[in-house]
Amino acid sequence: MIESLLVANRGEIARRIIRTARRLGIRAIAVHSEADANLPFVSEADEAVCVGPANPAQSYRNVEAILAAAKSTGAQAVHPGYGFLSENAEFARTVEASGLIWVGPGADAISAMGDKINARNLMAAAGVPVAPGTTEPAADLAAAVAAAGEIGYPVMVKAAAGGGGMGMGVANDEAALHIEYDKVRSFAERMFGDGSVLIERYFPRVRHVEVQILGLADGRVVALGERECSVQRRNQKLVEESPSPAVSPELRERFLAAAVRAGEAVNYRNAGTVECLLDPTTGEFFFLEMNTRLQVEHPVTELVYGVDLVEEQLRVAAGLAPTFDPDALAPRGHAIELRVNAEDPKRFLPGPGVIKTWVEPTGEGVRVDSGYVEGNTVTPFYDSLMAKLIVSGADRAEAIERAKAAVAAFALAGPKNNLPFFAELLENDEFLSGDYDTAIVTRMR
Repeated sequence: MIESLLVANRGEIARRIIRTARRLGIRAIAVHSEADANLPFVSEADEAVCVGPANPAQSYRNVEAILAAAKSTGAQAVHPGYGFLSENAEFARTVEASGLIWVGPGADAISAMGDKINARNLMAAAGVPVAPGTTEPAADLAAAVAAAGEIGYPVMVKAAAGGGGMGMGVANDEAALHIEYDKVRSFAERMFGDGSVLIERYFPRVRHVEVQILGLADGRVVALGERECSVQRRNQKLVEESPSPAVSPELRERFLAAAVRAGEAVNYRNAGTVECLLDPTTGEFFFLEMNTRLQVEHPVTELVYGVDLVEEQLRVAAGLAPTFDPDALAPRGHAIELRVNAEDPKRFLPGPGVIKTWVEPTGEGVRVDSGYVEGNTVTPFYDSLMAKLIVSGADRAEAIERAKAAVAAFALAGPKNNLPFFAELLENDEFLSGDYDTAIVTRMR
């Protein structure tokens, strides 16, 4: 097993990785920005190194500073968490070229899946269903209009190099396409350094379902069930649950088989997620993208399958067998994750500030993965996620009841927060029925 691990991330995911590392007897090394010096993950690590000012480009995305920290502390491996450099193929290559172990998929797999058009083409060749769309970038507006004419309106206009729900727009007709194409292209150039645009069929009513995969050290790819991620605002997830209430046993088999084929197509190793769109009317599903990293919502899979995905990541990176029997994977119970963000619960606009009260709920089936404690400051420099409230039960009904109690018991004051939204959602008839889609938050607002 790896003996020392540098965590190239911050907040709740850094704290989460450090927790598993220390349980396994691995020396945990944190890197942090000047703005994060007082956060719990820094003090909970065995060693911590400041890698720059608050600006992520000068700290958490500063490859030179992170590798210097790894060298000075004698780190053996690097875990990137999610976001920042986690899906940067060049960073993965540089880490390995420096003689360190990269806790993630190979750089070639990251590159292959990083471009949405290339990923779609690879998946189609592997027999994974993909939605009707372009097989190469729409080079200009005329090409986008021609593609949309073949696909049929409405269409989704997407940044080929985008991710995390960013760089997307919907066009219901040609006039809207003119606006969205220019908007997405300029955003993609600014944010990703790549203005390539993909045109794809847009589904007005759709569910977002994803499959957790793990590429093992022996070359096999296994699937650890699916997660329902349809409660979203601005195409970004707020709530995830497993199993999905929309997925029948027969559909689950097809989902998992397709996800395994997707991983095998790129010789996938370590943890990853195959994201799909599910048409609830027809039961058809289509490949959306592959996230070549650990997902924010991985805890719901951990609770349903009884595994520690960070430990499994470390074992794969070290060339070790998993702790579980890949041929005997079976879900038990139900789990729901609520992303507690520093944001207005009505319009979901960021609301950073000093945390004056922070009391986490406890009880059977309640887990909180948090990045902050009372007295910390949620700054505007990073994502608004403060904590993940994860609840589990014998079934969905019990998990929901425990979620209601946990939300009510979570005492949080200072920054704006979305706990009131979750209290509303957990009483919403559409959500309670399990028959909801990605527009549920819009309908609630």
